[in-house]
Amino acid sequence: MRHKLSLIVLALTFATVIAAPPLETKPNDPCFAKFDPVKAPAPAGLLLKPGDRLAICGDSITEQKMYSRIMETYLTVCVPELHVTVRQYGWSGERAPGFLARMTNDCLRFSPTIATTCYGMNDHEYRPYEERIGKTYCEKTTAIVQSFKQAGARVVLGSPGCVGKMPHWVKTASGTVEDLNLSLCKLRNMDIEIAAKERVAFADVFWPMFTAGFEARQKYAPNYAIAGKDGVHPGWAGQLVMAYAYLKAMGLDGSIGTFTVDLAKGKASATAGHKVVSSKAGEITIESRRYPFCATGDEKSDGSVRSAMTLIPFNQNLNRLTLVAKNARAKSYKVTWGAGTRTYSAEQLARGVNLAADFAENPFSDAFKKVEDAVLAKQSYETKQVKQIFNDLMKGKFKTAADIKDPEIKELFAMRDAAGKLDREAIVKATEAKRAPLAAAIKAAFAPVTHTIKIAAE
Repeated sequence: MRHKLSLIVLALTFATVIAAPPLETKPNDPCFAKFDPVKAPAPAGLLLKPGDRLAICGDSITEQKMYSRIMETYLTVCVPELHVTVRQYGWSGERAPGFLARMTNDCLRFSPTIATTCYGMNDHEYRPYEERIGKTYCEKTTAIVQSFKQAGARVVLGSPGCVGKMPHWVKTASGTVEDLNLSLCKLRNMDIEIAAKERVAFADVFWPMFTAGFEARQKYAPNYAIAGKDGVHPGWAGQLVMAYAYLKAMGLDGSIGTFTVDLAKGKASATAGHKVVSSKAGEITIESRRYPFCATGDEKSDGSVRSAMTLIPFNQNLNRLTLVAKNARAKSYKVTWGAGTRTYSAEQLARGVNLAADFAENPFSDAFKKVEDAVLAKQSYETKQVKQIFNDLMKGKFKTAADIKDPEIKELFAMRDAAGKLDREAIVKATEAKRAPLAAAIKAAFAPVTHTIKIAAE
């Protein structure tokens, strides 16, 4: 009898081991001991389609218009052939139930074809995990995904990020920072389950941010705050990690272009999106209609996009503008691109070097900044359009015109239908007319860049 029981226990244990999902690799440090992050699924090819209308949805971290700005700028200049347009729908303090309640009014009315979500930070209530928290989050997140699918939109379900310290403004926060991150990791694992069940893509924000923050504290400074100075709202380093998670989940391959130079013959070629204007011994001039992602800043600062690029493989996986130089006769060469110069061995040039990674300041920097600024202007208006107009105005916050200080909203308040009620469709049309030139300004800012690469033997 004991032998049979032992066999049963052994069989059940074996079955449990077999059924357990694989976990992410963890750094060998005690601070990771309690975490069991389920291994995130790999992207299944390019999810984006030409002409996609992307909705970026989330809480105050999305409303910061930082990772959403990185994403829209990237999609505009790095993969212009896809002609993806973007709207951001960030709302401070929001939880999954809140977005579910407003998504028809604010988001689905614009017929997105693909959407990203980033909830869980407020949903976990800044406290140790409780079953009721997980149950509500799972139900409402699933409902959001299903609503997008019913509307014909593909979904990239993002996990929440991590926290760096207890948020001082949340009076009901309890537990420790580790408790909160364990809770967020639990919601992240739920997101993976929901994504698998609903057959949508998953973007892992939590684990890359959590591990990158640990690495940065070892590499740069103990107070490096990947989750932001307040412990919740990331600075530029954390925001790049977030954008990376979503862009990778979309299946983008990161090849911005390749310039191939024959050093012996002085001839050159370029891949799609780029055109060789002239070439001669040691110098090529190219017209590019596709930009690399440009980022500057202190590599040791949590407020720098460039810093995050040292912690995650953004340049390797998403930002490769490659120079290949063949038939070298010298052992090493100086490559000058814009105001910068780098020295490479002949072997390195033959394999290919990533100009986007090696030249922080480059001939695309000014043009890139113009596009980025135009993206911010548009996304800023989208916050006003959704929060102040579609919600405050259209849901009756203002009783009289005297209550309104903003001239645009005051004018919209006067738009009435035959029954004397706010003319919602007229208001939507008027705000879209206001947004249109801001969207057009992004396209206008994205102009071809002509640049020269000089390669001189040392």
